[in-house]
Formats: sequence, C-alpha cells, structure tokens
Amino acid sequence: MRYISTRGMDIANSSMEAIVNGIANDSGLYVPEIIPRLSEQELVRFSKLTYNDLALEIISKYFLDLGKENIAQAINRAYNDRFEVKIENNFLELYHGPTLAFKDAALLLLPYLIKLSKDKLNINNKTIILTATSGDTGKAALEGFKNIDGIDVIVLYPKDGVSDIQKYQMITQEGNNLKVIAIEGNFDDAQSAAKSIFLDKNIEKILKANKLNISSANSINIGRLVPQIVYYFYAYFDKVNSGKLSLGEKINISVPTGNFGNILAAYYAKTMGLPIKKLICASNVNNVLTDFFNTGVYDINRTFKITETPSMDILISSNLERLLFEISDRDSLKVKQCMENLKNDFSYKIDEEMKKKLKGFYANYSTDEEVKKRINEVYNKYNYLIDTHTAVAYDVYMKYVEESKDNSEYIIVSTASPFKFIRSILNALGTSTIGKSDFELVKDLSKQYSLTIPNGIKDLNKKEIKHNINCGKDEIKELISTLLMEG
Repeated sequence: MRYISTRGMDIANSSMEAIVNGIANDSGLYVPEIIPRLSEQELVRFSKLTYNDLALEIISKYFLDLGKENIAQAINRAYNDRFEVKIENNFLELYHGPTLAFKDAALLLLPYLIKLSKDKLNINNKTIILTATSGDTGKAALEGFKNIDGIDVIVLYPKDGVSDIQKYQMITQEGNNLKVIAIEGNFDDAQSAAKSIFLDKNIEKILKANKLNISSANSINIGRLVPQIVYYFYAYFDKVNSGKLSLGEKINISVPTGNFGNILAAYYAKTMGLPIKKLICASNVNNVLTDFFNTGVYDINRTFKITETPSMDILISSNLERLLFEISDRDSLKVKQCMENLKNDFSYKIDEEMKKKLKGFYANYSTDEEVKKRINEVYNKYNYLIDTHTAVAYDVYMKYVEESKDNSEYIIVSTASPFKFIRSILNALGTSTIGKSDFELVKDLSKQYSLTIPNGIKDLNKKEIKHNINCGKDEIKELISTLLMEG
C-alpha cells in the first residue's frame, strides 16, 4: 500500500518509507492511499482472536509490505509480558504497560516497525527519533527504544507541564541511546519546534553529513497511529463476547484527547467497519477541539491553561489534519490552505460540506472541578479509581447522555493509571497532600485504597537522574543541531 501526504505533494511508495520518514516532505502527514475495510466475515473471525492475533490482522492491513510473519514476531516481542488491555466497568484500561499510559500500546511496537522498515529498505544510517511529549509519549518512547541498535531518541518535554512522576519517569530512564530535554515553554512549543526541525534545511545538511536520518515517535508517524486502532476493535469484541452487544450493534466511545491521535485511531476503526455510533471527543478547558466540532472554526487565539490533565494541555492538535483530509474528500488543497491559515492567522474555518461530515462526533469539555466530581462519583458508584484524563472522558460522556438521552452501550477510554497523577487524585478524594512529595503520596494511595504500586513507578525517586538538559524554547533548534553533530 502506498501512503500519500495530507498536503498532496509527497508520496511514500510503501508503508516502510512512511514509517521511517515519520512526516512527509511537504510538512503533511502520511495517510494510507485507501483505508482498509473489513468484511462481515472478517469481523466475525476477528471477534474470537486474542489481542496479539487481532493486532496482527489489523496492523497487517496497513503494513502488509513488512511481511505478516515479521509483523507477528514484532508484536509478540513488543507485547508479551509487557502490555495488556483490560475492560472494567465500561472503562477500557490502556495503562497496563511499563509507563502506565496508553502510549505503550503503540510505542512498544514502533521500534520494531522502524527497525524492520530500515532493514527492508537497506537503510544503514543511524535513525534519530525526535519526539515532543506532554508527559506520556516521552517515557513510552524512551522505554520502547532504549538500547536498540541504530536508533537514538531525543525527547522534548515542557519543564513545568508534566507531573513529577512523569518527569522522573523520563529523567531517570536508562539507555545508552537516549537524551531528554526540558524546555522552557508548553507542549505546543515543543511540538512546533520538533516539526520545524524535520523541515529545516540546515539540519537536513547536518543529517546528510553525519549519515543520519530523522523520524518521529509522535502520532504524526503512521507507525505509531495504526497500532492504536487495535484496542478499539478489542474493546468492542469484548462487549460482544460477554453478551452485552450483538455483533453489528453500534457502540459509543468517549476518548480524552489533546493531540487528537487517540480518537483519530477510533475514527479509522469506524471507517474500517467497526460499528461505532458516536465518537465522543473529550477535552479540558483548553477546549479548541470542542469549539472546532461545534462551530467548524479552529482558533488557537486563546489563553493557554495549565490544568489537572496535563497530557491534554494542548492547543495545536496535529492529528486533526488527517481528519480534515478525510472530511474534505481527501482534498489536499483544502487541507494545505487550512494549515497555512493556522500558521499565519492562528485559525481556520472549514466549509459547510466538511462540517456536515463531523456529525459522527460529539464534543465537549470538562473543568478541573468537574474532573474532581467525576473521580468521586466513579469511586463511590463502582469502588473504582480513575485518573484525571479518564475523568474528563467520563464527564463528557455523561454530558452527551444527558443531552442526547442515548443509552447505547459505551466505552470510556482510560488512558493512564491513577498513580501517574497522584496529587490530583488524592485532592479530588478529599485527602490532604500538603507537605508531601508525589512519591510519598503514591504510598498513601496504595495504603488507603488497597492498590498495588505498579512496578513502573515503584521507588522511582530513588533512581539515579540520567538526564538534566534544560533549554529555552528559542534555543531548541541550535541544541538539536549540536546533538546531531555529536552523533
């Protein structure tokens, strides 16, 4: 399968090229030339598969040129004893991996996909994975790529925009091929810098002179996005196999999102034939996506707000570009114009025909107070703890039900363990956190609610700090250039 750019000026002749490149040469994002569609017979057959076998079938639809046997080996090496998916109380738990966040589903596998792609393309140059993170992608990329020959990783994160646990997960990460950089700025600053580096002519010269190529672990990389499609099918089939749904009956899915990658994967699943009624786009008070879906205007001329859901503190949702491509009937000129307007005027407006195609979405947002309320509500109702981001998805889902009176079967996507945002969780539950470190609070949560501390954060604060690079947001490109020249 070939991959085309959302902006129309670049084609990757194979999934291997799209995965290795990460971003298209025209600044667009790679999308499959044709989104695969599943037959009714395939849906029946897939409904009986294990997670790994289902992943093989779905991912092979997009990356068949990698070889189905090779993909199977990659999946088994990535996931076995390292990652699993659970469904509890309609919550799709995606945090049972080494970093305690949903990013593990893709970022444990992506290193194998990149290495396999490089081998098949006979690329011997070292690959530099450059990624910006709002907290979870960084750690997941570091964990997935550590000590993999021929691949180095550079992670940019906002110094004051992640939780202490997210920060320590990154700065204590072991691996001889990793660098972590704290930037003075927010996630959008980090993401914008990373994207500009991919297209910078001077950096292109440095890469060529040092026999390097560059790629991304963000969901702008199609190799990161496709594995995320799998868990939506798995959740739906779990409902079917437990007797809560008949195969073919539609379901609602609520996804907390900032960069739009996770919900875009659900959109791809729906396009492939997964029976989804409504995709519920759940935002925090940085509600640029809510406004877009409700008005057709994407406008980042607003105050950036720091919230209890830091992984969603984002104003520039990169993956929305792929949705624009689909709802414009794959009109790359329209997409390109929107992106130019966003760059120049910090906003764009879609036409009425495109807006009509957003009817499969419902969008709303949650305040920090509503998040706290929902954490308490879920705990009191189910004796079950959710993190702040999951609480946003639950809150917005409940708003949807109240407005629509739609009581269809549903899934709430649970993107992170409560232990990752410990202070916010305990404050919501009425437990004082004054004067205590996040690591002391981890023990409090474990003791008070009889929860086992996950291995990924156990004694995290006792680990040696391996990374302490700090950088102003206007100095990122210069620093990256220096790191690349050093090899």
